[in-house]
Amino acid sequence: MKSMTIIKSESIIIPDWPAPARVKALTTTRMGGNGQTPYDSLNLAQHVGDSPTDVSTNREHLKQLAGYSTEPTWLEQVHGKIVMNANNASSSIVADASFSITSNKVCVVMTADCLPVLFCDKQGRAVAAAHAGWRGLANGVLEATLKQLCDELACSSGEILAWLGPAIGPSAFEVGDEVRKAFIAQHDVASAFVAVDEGHWLMDIYAVARVRLNAVGVTDISGGEYCTFNDSERFFSYRRDKSCGRMASLIWLQD
Repeated sequence: MKSMTIIKSESIIIPDWPAPARVKALTTTRMGGNGQTPYDSLNLAQHVGDSPTDVSTNREHLKQLAGYSTEPTWLEQVHGKIVMNANNASSSIVADASFSITSNKVCVVMTADCLPVLFCDKQGRAVAAAHAGWRGLANGVLEATLKQLCDELACSSGEILAWLGPAIGPSAFEVGDEVRKAFIAQHDVASAFVAVDEGHWLMDIYAVARVRLNAVGVTDISGGEYCTFNDSERFFSYRRDKSCGRMASLIWLQD
């Protein structure tokens, strides 16, 4: 299911999805923060060369804007499929997804073209955030996150909702043969690749993610309408700019 989103302010996008009321979620834009070119202005990553003071200011701004009370579990993302319990994770722990069944524990992933995916169950008992670049997507980070949620809740994957946050769009994400072959070997996703010249393809990362989620039983999937590469006003894009900041996608359970 594809849906549009609601802009709450220039700084954040609130998902439009059928999540329970106690599930709070958002994705940031690059707008409304404190930073200098090429990190202007709401960069939330400490690892990209931006001023640590500016990043700390931006994180505090986001905390006030979003209304959560505890610091999010910031991950050191490596394009893998490790899923951490946000309650046990410490700062800079290596993982590409986190989950929580505890109120007010914020799961977060950072992106600048890669696909952020937020999860919750239909009863509002658990949440998760996953970082899915093409390598992580091919390695199974979404499936690993889903399994962790279902194991924690002893529920079926049909009870899980997913929202696809802003990523590089299908008109801008050019990949080589090896990427296409990696995905086609696992699922019937040939229609998600459009040839541009010999050995090069445009990949619809949203479509591939939907197929993979459908394959493991997740059918209620929202989002997936933005392109970080083509919307330079609102989004950072590593592929477009190389040196740039990062957006954040966050989800938590509120009391």
